Amino acid sequence: MTLVLVLLYFSCPARRRTAPLLAYCLAVAPLPPANAIGANPKPPENRQNFPVDALGPVWQNGSATIESEIQFSFTRAASSKSGRAKNQTPISLLNHRVRTMKRTLPALLLFLLLAAPAAVHAQFTYTVNPGGTSVTITGYTGDGGAVIIPSSMNGLAVTSIGMIAFDGLTSLTSIAIPNSVTSIGEAAFGQTGLTNVTIPGSVTSLGAAAFQYCYNLKSVTIGGGVTSLADSVFYNCTSLNSVTISNGVSSIGDFAFQGCTKLTSITIPASVTSIDEFGEGGLAGAFSSCASLTSVYFQGNAPSVDSTVFADDNSNPTIYYLPGTTGWSSPFAGRQALLWNPLIQTIGSSFGVRSNQFGFYITGTPYIPIVVEACTNLASPLWIPLQSFTLTSGLVYFSDPQWTNYPSRFYRINSQ
Repeated sequence: MTLVLVLLYFSCPARRRTAPLLAYCLAVAPLPPANAIGANPKPPENRQNFPVDALGPVWQNGSATIESEIQFSFTRAASSKSGRAKNQTPISLLNHRVRTMKRTLPALLLFLLLAAPAAVHAQFTYTVNPGGTSVTITGYTGDGGAVIIPSSMNGLAVTSIGMIAFDGLTSLTSIAIPNSVTSIGEAAFGQTGLTNVTIPGSVTSLGAAAFQYCYNLKSVTIGGGVTSLADSVFYNCTSLNSVTISNGVSSIGDFAFQGCTKLTSITIPASVTSIDEFGEGGLAGAFSSCASLTSVYFQGNAPSVDSTVFADDNSNPTIYYLPGTTGWSSPFAGRQALLWNPLIQTIGSSFGVRSNQFGFYITGTPYIPIVVEACTNLASPLWIPLQSFTLTSGLVYFSDPQWTNYPSRFYRINSQ
């Protein structure tokens, strides 16, 4: 998640003689399409209860536009499955046919095409769900590595991945979950070798401890269908450093991210209303023992929390929240809470070109972190960090000495 303030600027290099038209508006909305650049900016609709505040034109004398946007864009022992013997049946059958039937190459290729789906499906064990139209995967007998779960088996939709289906399979390095799957059971992928996970939006139920003890897991994206992150879902994933939670999750359970020692920041979507609501006390917090956690960004109103949510986080994380949200006070769950409200100052001689550098002042709550980024094309943006700041006194000046190297350049303020 990212807190973002975007400033769109069409530069006026020294080789040009006309000055640009600059206009400024503060809004919460996607950036305008490329074909709208140059038109009078129209304040977009309010989204996710963020305030829309049109500031109007600031400087006009040319053909370019400045626009701005603020938003959050911001235990189980190893299973013997990890040592399963390889299934050689398809290869043995192929060799037998080649030796005894002397098939021609076209016939052999046809056989391989026909045999491949059966070989893939043979790697999974499953049960038919009540109603007889779908199945639940209950186990895996393959070699691991990159595994693709089929969307159907024998004409039946794969809708569930059962409890401990892949548990302890340390050779499993990646998993592709089809959009047919709606449920992932308890400890389904616990103690595997997964390095990244994307949970599709079709999944509505994510079981407790589903990915616990995945020591190699670095990146997780949770689709918008999941409504609750169950207890211990990513417990002790010690390499996890990137988490994307889509809007839709309403609660985060005990121990959910406990022991994720590489996690430095996380964004909590506006849909979350409770964290550790039924906390067990002690170190049961959802983000307890996250030794590197320094920043927690909230998109919405303050959720109900248990006092242990950030227990034993020696990094002393800071909480950041947006203007217009409610229920916040500092400390929050025992941690400092700050309003994240950077504002580009567009009035005065400090805004614009000085000493052949384009620059501006940024103001906001003291000690909030910001990063100024730039790109040259909003249609396919590649944002490059230019400079990081902490508003130690609530004010900082940014200038870009490279602005004349581009026919147009776009800036945004990010939270991290």
